[in-house]
Amino acid sequence: MKLLHSWDLTPKQAVALQKELAPSVVVHDDFGEIHCVAGADMAISRDKKFGYAGVLLFEFPSLAEIERVHAKVPLKFPYVPGLLSFREIPVLLRAFEKLRRRPDLVFVDGQGIAHPRRLGIASHLGLCLDLPTIGCAKSRLCGEYRDPGPKRGDFSELLDKEELIGAVLRTKEGVSPIFLSTGHRVSLSSALRLTLACHQGRRIPKPTRDADRLVAEVKKRDIN
Repeated sequence: MKLLHSWDLTPKQAVALQKELAPSVVVHDDFGEIHCVAGADMAISRDKKFGYAGVLLFEFPSLAEIERVHAKVPLKFPYVPGLLSFREIPVLLRAFEKLRRRPDLVFVDGQGIAHPRRLGIASHLGLCLDLPTIGCAKSRLCGEYRDPGPKRGDFSELLDKEELIGAVLRTKEGVSPIFLSTGHRVSLSSALRLTLACHQGRRIPKPTRDADRLVAEVKKRDIN
């Protein structure tokens, strides 16, 4: 895992770096056969001093769990909306370093290119890991959309000034949609297909849903 850039940055430098890195994000399919997918998520300690990262690996398409790792790392970058990747990715990278197997695809709880500077955490992490990633967020950061249809698989476009930056996907009838976007090396159409293949009848796809549970458990154990 190579160091893409220094993490010792001010918010102003981080914004400039986002603009510099965004053109490097690959928004078309650039991956082979997928046999192993990962889910990654983060939690923050109550005192805001530490981050807890969790990464789980699953066989694809069965989604049988292969491996789970986690890490606790001091937070060095402040909380700044739009710059969360600079706060959270150093913690996530520590967890990814512990994996025995390299995933073929990573689902990230957060935005990909559906970001004001087109470099949300899923895209930034994809560049750092040089892996295909999908941004799978519970809420919108930017862009406009119409509600998708009511059935599983219905989706609408997420647009920012006529630029297609993501999709609003209904993963289950009767529940709120999720916000998908290309992270890195995955097209939006493939992101839709792969997310539906991994959601297992719930609103949130299994990889990020289980990663969320893992970091919540790790945080709870650390508090107790």
